[in-house]
Amino acid sequence: MSTYAYPTYPTRQGYMTQAIQRAYIAAAIDRKLLPAEAHRMAQVISLDAPNDPSKPIQFWQLYSVLGPDRIVAIVRNFYERVFADEPWFVAPFARVGPLEHHVMTQAQMWVDVMGGGPAYHGAEFRLNFHHTHNAMEVMTERGAARWTRLMVDTLDACGRHMTDDARVRPALNTFLHHFMEKYAREFGFANASVFGEINPPLRRKLNFMAMSAEAIEALDEEELRQALAERGVDTALYPTKQDLVDKAQML
Repeated sequence: MSTYAYPTYPTRQGYMTQAIQRAYIAAAIDRKLLPAEAHRMAQVISLDAPNDPSKPIQFWQLYSVLGPDRIVAIVRNFYERVFADEPWFVAPFARVGPLEHHVMTQAQMWVDVMGGGPAYHGAEFRLNFHHTHNAMEVMTERGAARWTRLMVDTLDACGRHMTDDARVRPALNTFLHHFMEKYAREFGFANASVFGEINPPLRRKLNFMAMSAEAIEALDEEELRQALAERGVDTALYPTKQDLVDKAQML
């Protein structure tokens, strides 16, 4: 098993980091990708990626792994594809500025969100202003589909910029999926974007001996089954949640 010694690059909060982190954690808890207490878990809220390879990298921890040069390289690859694309898609980008302008501003936004410190001045107000005033033509289902296709091609071609940590690509996919969901809600289009495998659910390690009877009863059935199975319990023998609760309280 690989071992890591993150942070490879020093991290700090940016203008957007904390707000985006909180929004993602709330959504991920609702989708059961993160446990209910995720906003208090050090391994989740830290800006440094976990060194345990069994723990997913949250996207605000990506700077600690990638640093600025790799992020810029990925963003540059993407905008080179954008500016070589069909005229209807290129036009709104070209109207805002040349390729280098987009590389610089998008990389600043990624660095800011990913834990690289204050880089994207104006934060979410600036981001929202850009999309509502400069990019409305592509903030549609058609535009999102084209943007996604080019980004997937970019990520597929940029494996060399993602280090040898296999958790980086799912973390990037999670980052992109979260923002595309946000834009789909804000601009009223159906989100059909798929960037690839996202971060797997993060399960907390339960110590039943240290939990009260009430805390065990408050767990959902899926979490109980998984925690008992990890302790070698054949959960098929315990068909109901109450059966699982009773077994957990005996451990």
